[in-house]
Amino acid sequence: MTRRILIIQGHPDPDPARFDRALAGAYREGARAAGHTVEVIDVAALGLAPLASRADWESGDPGEAVRRAQRMIEAAEHLVLFYPLWLGTMPAALKAFLEQVLRPDFAFGPEENGARPGGRLRGRSARVVVTMGMPAFFYRWFFGAHSLKSLERNILRFCGIRPVRETLVGGVESDRPRFHRRWLERMEAMGRKAR
Repeated sequence: MTRRILIIQGHPDPDPARFDRALAGAYREGARAAGHTVEVIDVAALGLAPLASRADWESGDPGEAVRRAQRMIEAAEHLVLFYPLWLGTMPAALKAFLEQVLRPDFAFGPEENGARPGGRLRGRSARVVVTMGMPAFFYRWFFGAHSLKSLERNILRFCGIRPVRETLVGGVESDRPRFHRRWLERMEAMGRKAR
C-alpha cells in the first residue's frame, strides 16, 4: 500500500552538506522507490518569524507560505520531521514553523463543554528524526529526551497525530564513512516502508 508522505526538513542551514539533509534525502529516495508520493517542506527556505502574540496565532493572517504548508499537511498521511538538536531542543526556525502552521481551527478544534480541544490532524502518523553530536543514549538517559517528548506529546499528539515514532542519530560529527553509510541505508529502508 502506497502512502502520501510529507517530509518537513527543520534544519535552518540550507547547506546540502548537512548530514541531517542527507538523511532526509535517503528517506525520500527510499519512499519514492517504493512508489510512495513524497513532498518536502524546507523550513530554511520559508524564513518564517515566530509569533509575537496570541492574537497573531488565533486570528492573524498566516500568509500564503503557511497556508500552502497547511494544505500539504492536510494531504499527507505520514509526516517525517528532520532536525538537529540545538541547545537541547529543536532549532528556533522549526519552532516558528510549527507555531505558524499549527494554528487553532487547523490543527485542533475549540474546547467543547470544558473538554480539551480535539486534534484535527487525526489519521496521520509521524516519525521524528533528531540528529546530534552527543551519543543518542546520553541524550535519552541523562537529559531524558525532554524536548523530543514535548514535541511528541504537546504538539503532534495534541493535534491528533499518532502513532509518533522517533529516531535519534547521535555522533553525527563522526568521520567514519561506515557510520554515515549505515544510517543512510537505515533511512532509505524506513522510507521504503513509509515508517
